[in-house]
Amino acid sequence: MATTQSTMEYITDQLSRLGGRIRTRKMFGEYALYCDEKVVALICDNQLFLKPTEVGKKLMPHPVEQAPFSGAKPMWLVTDELLEDREWLCQMVNVAAEVLPFPKAKKKKSTP
Repeated sequence: MATTQSTMEYITDQLSRLGGRIRTRKMFGEYALYCDEKVVALICDNQLFLKPTEVGKKLMPHPVEQAPFSGAKPMWLVTDELLEDREWLCQMVNVAAEVLPFPKAKKKKSTP
């Protein structure tokens, strides 16, 4: 089941305090959530999955690890109750953006 536009908009609205630091990118019916141009979470099947971090572990009550899709690395599933807590959600996304590395630059294909 693909994530609905309304779910993606609700999650980004919950993160509106972070302003222009947040963006999403649609991929295969699901979404990658970026903060400061770093992928910090995925929105899959209308659920939010945060990338686990050591710092975030201190803020995440009873983390539930689950793969957002078949073959993916486990991430933290954010419950509906936590998703409704704007302050906590912004803090978790901000912490992840601070400690996660920037994506590796893609190599340009050489032309024959």
